[in-house]
Amino acid sequence: MNDPPVRSVRLAIVGSGPAGLTAALYAARANLAPLVLSGVPAGGQLTLTSEVENFPGFPEGIQGPELIERMRQQAAKFGTTFLDDNVRSVDLSRRPFVLVTGSMGTVHAEAVIVATGANARWLDLPNEQRLRGKGVSACATCDGFFFKGREIVVVGGGDSAMEEALFLTKFATRVTVVHRRPQLRASSILQGRAREHPKIHFVLDADIVDVLGAESVEGIVVRERKAAAPRTIPAQGLFVAIGHDPATEVFRHALEVDSHGYLKTTEITHTNVPGVFAAGDVYDHRYRQAVTAAGLGCMAALDAQKYLEESPAPAPSGT
Repeated sequence: MNDPPVRSVRLAIVGSGPAGLTAALYAARANLAPLVLSGVPAGGQLTLTSEVENFPGFPEGIQGPELIERMRQQAAKFGTTFLDDNVRSVDLSRRPFVLVTGSMGTVHAEAVIVATGANARWLDLPNEQRLRGKGVSACATCDGFFFKGREIVVVGGGDSAMEEALFLTKFATRVTVVHRRPQLRASSILQGRAREHPKIHFVLDADIVDVLGAESVEGIVVRERKAAAPRTIPAQGLFVAIGHDPATEVFRHALEVDSHGYLKTTEITHTNVPGVFAAGDVYDHRYRQAVTAAGLGCMAALDAQKYLEESPAPAPSGT
């Protein structure tokens, strides 16, 4: 039986969303011949987004999957190669760094950019996934504009949920916040702002049990614990604001993470391991936008370029 192939590269980029692909573009133009380990499925959260209207350069808007495909083509044009596989384990204790994939062998890299992103938590409702991009969203900043004059439900009780609800009042006629506990978890100042806003209403101690609609969201079914039967809240949108999970599982033994699992960085993109950099939502839990992820991908590529220029190459460890 043949041993899995070993591929040696100067720069490996793990992740193929806006952060990873922008890093690849800049690295390729710097003649670093980056290898992108795309992951399966590739492309990050934008591949699950329909219309994107807030990415610069597209005044008419663009579909999320098309934007990712264009970014991938642009990176490939300048010499990026792609390995459409997941990273299963890593050894970052020495250079070259070792990245073991699921089925396509091992990658040895002189430098690594981690751009694996973060995934929104969902409710696992029967129709939730079917209606994603058709009224179900996890990003008010991304999609709020599409709900002008509509009624919206926000699920969650923390700061993120209150921030989403307050932001959505710019567009919606009514925002109903549904939270599973009798009390909100958000900070008192955000709770106060939300409770004082005339457009925001609360349904507490309740669970969302279904999303209604054939082609788009038409209503949200909630079960209040003190009520005899579920009821339907008329709404054209459901925004899920119950948190995100950074895709850092494979790196947590090798890189420093915070209490929520996000990578810790210094000087913006530097991790605690010299030669390993982070970009995008894998450590940015505040902004979580495609354009900020792209910007951070650019920074990580420039930092990796400088590191490779200043650090002697390790001895070859594979072919």
